[in-house]
Amino acid sequence: MDLKLAGKTALITGGSKGIGRAAAETLAGEGCNVIIVSRSADTLAAAKSAIVQKTNVRVDTVAADLSDSANVDQLAREYPGIDILVNNAGAIPGGTLLNVDETTWRKAWDLKVFGYINMCRAFYALMQKRQHGVIVNVVGNAADTHDPEYICGVAGNAALTAFTQSLGSVSAKDGIRVVAISPGPVATERLVGLMKKKALDRTGSADNWKDLFKPLPFGRGASAEEIGAAIAFIASERSAYTSGSVVTIDAGLSARAQAF
Repeated sequence: MDLKLAGKTALITGGSKGIGRAAAETLAGEGCNVIIVSRSADTLAAAKSAIVQKTNVRVDTVAADLSDSANVDQLAREYPGIDILVNNAGAIPGGTLLNVDETTWRKAWDLKVFGYINMCRAFYALMQKRQHGVIVNVVGNAADTHDPEYICGVAGNAALTAFTQSLGSVSAKDGIRVVAISPGPVATERLVGLMKKKALDRTGSADNWKDLFKPLPFGRGASAEEIGAAIAFIASERSAYTSGSVVTIDAGLSARAQAF
């Protein structure tokens, strides 16, 4: 299927690893010029090299901490004409209410929750002037599963889900679509780290972390490439009537209801 993305420009935050990198690679493969943003110059360089080897599109990299709104504003000044914004930066730590202190909680939200909001504010205004654009917020199904051992992420993802639905409910008047992608467990380095912490908290050892994947549907987490492909489709004109929606990709995990 031709997604009709050739020649468009997409900016992907958290674009050097995991879901962000997979989204950048997929969009580039469809002919999009891409700007990938991350805090690590080294991982950005590696991601750029991989994309350039496979495609003929322009690839820009920006090393920036998007928890600082000044960096968000600078990014908007440098790239005012993007067609697609994929907000993906941020790794909220696991832990219960009593395990996650205020400093850790605020630091995580500064990047993912307020980072997404600030990026939307900056780039929505630019898209509004052109009456064209797509914003895809990569959130997470913790907003629905309510895992108390990931309570900081539950609250953050719930906030971003509601934020996306609210903004996307009126964005059509400005020619803009705003959509949330809500993945379940995705087999990235970050997920492995979370699983190791959870195994350590439960059993005193991180060695058996792989056992936590066994109850998942299909016996695995999603691949980053599966989520990246969904992002590309949602961002394309093939999904031109989608806004204010949450696309959940978790093999049915958040649809389960258990009595006890």
